[in-house]
Amino acid sequence: QVQLVESGGGLVQAGGSLRLSCTASGRTFSDYSMGWFRQAPGKEREFVAGIRWSGRIQYADSVKGRFTISRAAVRNTWYLQMNSLKPEDTAIYYCALELTANTVMVVTSADEYDYWGQGTQVTVSS
Repeated sequence: QVQLVESGGGLVQAGGSLRLSCTASGRTFSDYSMGWFRQAPGKEREFVAGIRWSGRIQYADSVKGRFTISRAAVRNTWYLQMNSLKPEDTAIYYCALELTANTVMVVTSADEYDYWGQGTQVTVSS
């Protein structure tokens, strides 16, 4: 089992920045995709950004150039730096871990992720 804990959400004005953190604990793992997803009220959960254990990164088109996903120097911690935030970025943000896909690509489908954090609210005011 793996436990994921997110932090760093909050309320920010449009144009502002936030950094989300996600830390994993529990069993060890080496081959993975780590993804950030978000879900706004009345909408489906959507892929935001992901990073493969190899360092391969992928972003949703809606956040390219504004959000940056990275790995911390501390093992099993990842970040999502969110700049130039817009009201449409308002959502609950979840980090997730995929440990079973046999691929070199970043997994972008929520259905393929094995573990999820509890979510952190990001609210961007206009």
